[in-house]
Amino acid sequence: MKAIRPLFAALALAGLAGCAALQATPPTAVHQPMSVRPEPRTAQASQPGAIYQSSFSRPLFEDRRARFIGDVITVNLVEQTAASKKSSATAERNASLSASITALAKLPLKGLNSLDATASDASKFGGKGDAAANNTFTGTITTTVIEVLPNGNLLVSGEKQIAVNQGNEFIRFSGVVNPVYVTGSNTVQSTQVADARVEYRANGYMDEAQTMGWMQRFFLTVMPF
Repeated sequence: MKAIRPLFAALALAGLAGCAALQATPPTAVHQPMSVRPEPRTAQASQPGAIYQSSFSRPLFEDRRARFIGDVITVNLVEQTAASKKSSATAERNASLSASITALAKLPLKGLNSLDATASDASKFGGKGDAAANNTFTGTITTTVIEVLPNGNLLVSGEKQIAVNQGNEFIRFSGVVNPVYVTGSNTVQSTQVADARVEYRANGYMDEAQTMGWMQRFFLTVMPF
């Protein structure tokens, strides 16, 4: 009975670790943080009843396009890439050599008379390679301006979480936006974003079932064949 208790304890710890792994947020490579609060505006004096009020986020006739930290920009994800590569190489070489000795008169090694010698060599090499990749990512995600660069460009980042049954799906995006490409509705195409980082990840038991175990990854790394 005493020997069984450590086994149950180990199984319980493994179960807790598995539950924690299912609820853990997948790692990300997008710019951090993924959301910030807007900076407070400098208060200015205003007359009661005047059109301009310092408590408003923007004056009445100011451009509504995002350009401050904390503003939001909607990104249309229209990523589509296709790449293919083919290569082949062939090398071949042939060589032959023949020699004969007809007579060795008045010389040593007369036993080599009428000796014929033939040598040949052949070498051939062939190699081929083929690779192809196609990726399509479409959708919409609204990001937050987390930094305004010195030249006026906007560093945006955002995340969208979707809970589906027993797992969560994470859509993340970050990149540098030129305000010139932002439309009046604060929308920009992902193809116009520099240093774009797009991620689609998930967690849950279905995602874990498609992941190689840590022991398999260990042996895959250290095995020489």
